[in-house]
Amino acid sequence: MMSPASFVGLLALFATTILVATGPATHGHFEVARSTPARSTNTRITAATSRMQTAGKLFGGFSSAVNRRDIGARVIAAESPATQQAEELMETMLRPQDKAGDGLRKRFAENIRRAQLEICNAIEELDGGAKFHEDAWDREGGGGGRTRVLAKGNVFEKAGVALSVVYGNMPLKAISVATEDPKIIERAKALADETDSLPFFVASISSVMHPRNPFAPTMHFNYRFFDFENSSENGLWWFGGGTDITPSYLVEEDIKHFHQSYKDVCDKHDPEFYSRFKSWADRYFQIKHRGETRGLGGIFFDDMNDRDPEKIFAFSKDCLDNVVSAYVPIVAKHKDDDFTQKNKDWQQMRRGRYVEFNLVYDRGTTFGLRTGGRVESILMSLPETARWEYSHQVEPNSPEAEILEVFKNPRDWV
Repeated sequence: MMSPASFVGLLALFATTILVATGPATHGHFEVARSTPARSTNTRITAATSRMQTAGKLFGGFSSAVNRRDIGARVIAAESPATQQAEELMETMLRPQDKAGDGLRKRFAENIRRAQLEICNAIEELDGGAKFHEDAWDREGGGGGRTRVLAKGNVFEKAGVALSVVYGNMPLKAISVATEDPKIIERAKALADETDSLPFFVASISSVMHPRNPFAPTMHFNYRFFDFENSSENGLWWFGGGTDITPSYLVEEDIKHFHQSYKDVCDKHDPEFYSRFKSWADRYFQIKHRGETRGLGGIFFDDMNDRDPEKIFAFSKDCLDNVVSAYVPIVAKHKDDDFTQKNKDWQQMRRGRYVEFNLVYDRGTTFGLRTGGRVESILMSLPETARWEYSHQVEPNSPEAEILEVFKNPRDWV
């Protein structure tokens, strides 16, 4: 299967020309946003929990299935500039045959642009300082992308939301990286001509959020749609995606909320989805040389073409529209938590684990780097800062030991 960074890496292979940069390059060094005398974990969690109602009122609460549309309405209206920008972007990035009518390619692409703008607005509102800068690139031969990055904010050290819509001819070698489904690979081989490539269309949105506060978790998501010529006849299409969370400290209430919000979405479409996709995420995000997971999971799915594509699109859309209500209240709850330098150092070490996974195990990242892909797109998911300490050991019975145990032994949250 392919992670968010994997997919960005793959699409970066097709990106050849950078045309526009609407904001300055963002590079920085480590800054401690807040350092105060240590308090007990229980005291800190109690203080944070007391802010839960405030965060819930601000961002729609912890009932994602009920309040998601309220949050979306608060962030951006249905007939707002975001919808207009989505439509305008698709006019320039889609081919005439993809724009005609009300086809799935057009609707998927318009939906991910809408979601990109809505999610960025929600993150900017929470941050209260920095703004997203958009980097636009066009691919010679078809399509392009829009990468939006916020850096050095009040709440977020770095947040990125990338969109890609590209098309052309995909080599069979690239198809075998994009999917692990043997049936899809064999079908592609049977359809490929003497050039060993197939006409393709692929649209994707991916995101990573790295907050400053060690008690506010990192989150990332990716949703994508692969489609090939005459797919309605040959069945060569699929969806993939997921959303997962990577905290440095364990607050069970937060993780249960996050997982419950995605279980609610899954259950709406298929009662088997959550357990299946939660287990998939736990397996995929293993840092094998450490014997631990990168984070505390969520859902992940890939190569999905086992039912009507309209039904999968609806599921993918609901998952994407759940991002704000699943994640933003957690960051709102913890963005002002007191922390010590020890807490910050642990967060930086966990970000080091994040880097290890992406550079060692993520198939798309390594493939893109080895084949001359667009480095900025491939590495957008990495944090600005990370830390490694030689032979570091956590203290027994400490908050760091508590979450490390869960990284080593994933558990069920709902």
